[in-house]
Amino acid sequence: SRSLVVMGGDRKFHYPKYVWSPAGGWWNHTPKNWQRNRLLAFAAVAGLAVPICMVSSANERRPIPPREFILSQLWCDHAHEDDDRLP
Repeated sequence: SRSLVVMGGDRKFHYPKYVWSPAGGWWNHTPKNWQRNRLLAFAAVAGLAVPICMVSSANERRPIPPREFILSQLWCDHAHEDDDRLP
């Protein structure tokens, strides 16, 4: 319409269909089930991160004790064996 052209707006132009964008493309519309999708994405990330963190804390070793306190020593399985200064 005339008001769109005068104000600087334009109709949607043709774009290539083979371009993929993680943000949804040029004119993305929020899907109806965006809340469920977000919950599933967070659950997937947490489901992968928790076992990785558990394996990491079980295998963390420090053959030379650190000069300063490191936060991961609180949950590390071998921290008391590796550092005598810990309570």
